[in-house]
Amino acid sequence: MIDFNFFKQKSPQQRFLFILGLVMLLLYFALGALLIFWKNIPFDITPTYRILFGVMLIVYAILRFYRLIKQNDN
Repeated sequence: MIDFNFFKQKSPQQRFLFILGLVMLLLYFALGALLIFWKNIPFDITPTYRILFGVMLIVYAILRFYRLIKQNDN
């Protein structure tokens, strides 16, 4: 469960970096989904590698999200 009091105690700089981390997470996830589902992609890549790279981007986005949530306030 997420402790919402943890987010309230952050400084403005930490909140900005948290929001920037969320934006980057969404960008990686969207790029991965775009690579998987866009059939007529404008550059030449085989469908196997396109789907593999898209899955890798989505897994990386999930790992970033996990690290962002589990980040300890030192």
